[in-house]
Amino acid sequence: MRAWREGMRRVNRAPAVLLGVWALTLLVSLPLTAVVRGMLAQHLGSSLAADTAASGVNYDWMQEFSDQATGLGVTFKPTIIGFGAVLDNLSAFMDDIERPVVIVGAASFYILLWIFVAGGVIDRYARDRATRAHGFFASSGVFFFRFLRLAAVQWIVYAFLFGWMHPWLFDRLYPRMTHETSVERTAFVARVALYLVFGVLIAAATMIFDYAKVRAVVEDRRSMIGAITGALGFIRRNCGAAVSLFLANFALFVIVAGLYALVAPGAGRTGASMWIGFAIGQLYVIGRLWVKLVFWASETALFQNRLAHAGYVARPEPTWPDSPAADAI
Repeated sequence: MRAWREGMRRVNRAPAVLLGVWALTLLVSLPLTAVVRGMLAQHLGSSLAADTAASGVNYDWMQEFSDQATGLGVTFKPTIIGFGAVLDNLSAFMDDIERPVVIVGAASFYILLWIFVAGGVIDRYARDRATRAHGFFASSGVFFFRFLRLAAVQWIVYAFLFGWMHPWLFDRLYPRMTHETSVERTAFVARVALYLVFGVLIAAATMIFDYAKVRAVVEDRRSMIGAITGALGFIRRNCGAAVSLFLANFALFVIVAGLYALVAPGAGRTGASMWIGFAIGQLYVIGRLWVKLVFWASETALFQNRLAHAGYVARPEPTWPDSPAADAI
């Protein structure tokens, strides 16, 4: 698909954007890592368990630590090792499992940062040329409060999906579907079918809000309700292309996750193997962020190809220091 290839080209032509969002992710995660490290060091001390924990995985000690841990410490369990962390996050997302308050707080702060940079990222891909730091952050600042209003609508939609639709599907409908079922395979298929239904609803909401962001940036829209309406109209008129593009991007994510599953490290040991494992993990994070950026870039390319032209953005590109403020000085 032309828009998919164009999106990957635009992302690959702007490596600074990818490195920037990776650095953003790393900076948010470092304080959490430091807190968990302090908890582990305090619990292990100079015990014999410290030596076995450093040389591999001590499941008995991890269970002991998990039983007495609070807050962020409860997340330290075997499922965080290697590809297990990906599956654990996916399971928590699809089953609507609550996370510790500190994790929710950090995730909320991370989302807020993404809301800020989203305008600059999409503007950069829409123009398909370097906008420099002043142009990037100028666009980020312009669209930050607009996207905050959009995020309020998103919160309402996702609160409905996870607060009402998810319980209805899995706590009410699923027991009815399997009430008289004695075959475990049938119950499993029924649950997978409900996962697919719920996943389609999440995907549809994600696609609508993505195109709302794209329309807001490309057309310089101030009304986020208007941007959502415009996104719905664009998807309706270009349903086949929009859905095909989403599936292509989702397949790209599956490929990246699959590659990580093949090379994901285990617990490892101290020394070189630990740093190799860390590097592989960070490469996966970069790959996952690259896929997210390809989503935005390819959706922007599709919108421009259908309703405008490549590189078209209604809002003039910010220039510095040629501005009224600079002239006043």
